[in-house]
Amino acid sequence: MSAARYYGTGRRKKSIARVYVMPGTGKITINKKDIDEYFGLETLKVIVRQPLVATGNEGKMDVTVNVRGGGISGQAGAIRHGISRALLQEDAENRPVLKKEGYLTRDSRMKERKKYGLKKARKAPQFSKR
Repeated sequence: MSAARYYGTGRRKKSIARVYVMPGTGKITINKKDIDEYFGLETLKVIVRQPLVATGNEGKMDVTVNVRGGGISGQAGAIRHGISRALLQEDAENRPVLKKEGYLTRDSRMKERKKYGLKKARKAPQFSKR
């Protein structure tokens, strides 16, 4: 049984990530798949690892993630948020570093709802004078 598991919930757009961080070798598992298998783009892998790099925990912590909802970009942001919160539980001295980089802030930008009389949230039907 692992000695310590730290939990953090991350959210972005429609994605919700449940993140567990524990001391280990630096393995990141997302939905029972390796990070390289789950994310194809290198930029998304970098986004996920940002909090670990900022706090100097890359290669020292194993991360297990259960993420659902949204697209891959939103999921990567949610995972980053969750890892940041879990690292806060692990050591409160990580707070200034994570706060300065903006990893603890919940990105509140969501898709705007569709309004009646319009085709999408803001797109109106084509206007014709005649």
